[in-house]
Amino acid sequence: MPDQDRVRPGANWDMTNGAWLIVGAGFTGCTLAERIANVLGRKVVLVERRPHIGGNAFDYYDESGVLVHAYGPHIFHTNSRKVWEYLSRFTEWRRYEHRVLAVVDGMRVPVPFNVNSIRTCFPAAAAAQIVGRLLRYYGWGANVPILTLRQHHDGYIRLLADYVYEKIFYEYTLKQWELPPDELDPLVTGRVPVRVSLDDRYFQDIYQAMPANGYTALFQRMLDHPNIEVVLGTDYRQLAPAREFKRIIYTGMIDEFFEFRRGPLPYRSLRFDFVTLNKERFQEVGTVNYPNGQPFTRISELKHITGQVVENKTTITVEYPERYAPGCNEPYYPIPRKDNRAHYLTYLEEAQKTNGAVLFAGRLGDYKYYNMDQAVGRALQLFESIAAAEGV
Repeated sequence: MPDQDRVRPGANWDMTNGAWLIVGAGFTGCTLAERIANVLGRKVVLVERRPHIGGNAFDYYDESGVLVHAYGPHIFHTNSRKVWEYLSRFTEWRRYEHRVLAVVDGMRVPVPFNVNSIRTCFPAAAAAQIVGRLLRYYGWGANVPILTLRQHHDGYIRLLADYVYEKIFYEYTLKQWELPPDELDPLVTGRVPVRVSLDDRYFQDIYQAMPANGYTALFQRMLDHPNIEVVLGTDYRQLAPAREFKRIIYTGMIDEFFEFRRGPLPYRSLRFDFVTLNKERFQEVGTVNYPNGQPFTRISELKHITGQVVENKTTITVEYPERYAPGCNEPYYPIPRKDNRAHYLTYLEEAQKTNGAVLFAGRLGDYKYYNMDQAVGRALQLFESIAAAEGV
């Protein structure tokens, strides 16, 4: 992964005169830096401990010229017109609708499970019964959570639900979280529906597309402002003391900011193996999931996702879930459990003691799973409250 130029804050800046310190250059940090610089006209120091902007959405061209997502595939989708229009200021888009197959008993079937999946995995007579009953109880076009189906009184509905739960959901969840589904927040299971339709798209959002020139190019345009100074490869604690800044927005781990005084919050991490092959295509779709029988969870082929044309070369990403180990890997996911949320709230109490001098946001700052559009929406919402407080 190539390093980017590392920039130090300008020596001529008066940090006591309205400069903001933003920690973390992912979607949350970059959005807030751009808004504060452009709308409020304030100076911003955006500091990132990794050697690049873009957070986990950072992409770059590998040695074969393939545009690679450094931290796994990032597929942009949203129902928020506000978020879509905001990001469209900084990129053109390439329309892309993500499709995923799962390897089940040697077959590759579309997920989320839909009518075509049912017809592939069940004998014709059973499939007809299952589809007929889904139509009777839920209607065409419905998205029904798998756990809802498992509680149904109809035997055919439960047959389907148990099959999807065991073949698609259960072991994948164990690999991803190292916890069984019933120990996770119900929102996790709610993300796995059965679709009573032929729609084989992974997402159904109104807006689905990829930045035409990649995510890094989008972030570069967001940060192209004279009020924004970017500091890479640096821990924010290496900068001047916080009192020299007007305020701090912190998008890293909230427990780390408070030096783990309430104990460490749990996170999950990932490892990515990148393999470049001398062939045009490796698989049929952007991502193939491996729920069972493999130590990895999925393989993604980036050329499907980006639409890039590179003759006789393709790069795949093999994804392995891991425990988070400080200093060894990245904290990608807060672990969504009720006890962990209660633990996070103790840190929220610590945050409130700063009396607004330090604001927390983002997946790690809020200890909440955000998609990219949700991270941008959260940042825009936070900025609106900042602007209102400043009378803008």
